[in-house]
Amino acid sequence: MTPKYKLARRMRRALTPPEFMLWDRLKTRHPDGPIFRRQYALGPYVLDMYCYRARLAIEVDGQHHGVDEVAARDARRDEWLRNQGIETCRINAADIYRDPDEVADGVYRLAVERMNSGG
Repeated sequence: MTPKYKLARRMRRALTPPEFMLWDRLKTRHPDGPIFRRQYALGPYVLDMYCYRARLAIEVDGQHHGVDEVAARDARRDEWLRNQGIETCRINAADIYRDPDEVADGVYRLAVERMNSGG
């Protein structure tokens, strides 16, 4: 199970619009705050965004995530991450379009909370 570094590198250059909107708000680094990485290769997966210090994966879900086959893959991925001690926060792309600042603030607060609780 080799991490997908090359795929992650390609995906960093091709963010979807909602991924870009969220990343644009989370990429700013604050002293002692969470640091997010985009399209992060971890095990057999590439995470949309990841905060190592909070052990928090952020996944932006578009319409296709409601399809049974995709939902089943998402559940396997979430379980694998949970077994690694990583929580997955799934965000509907429509929520990002509706209010990207509010979504980014919520993600940031969740990461800080996990960092303070030992993740």
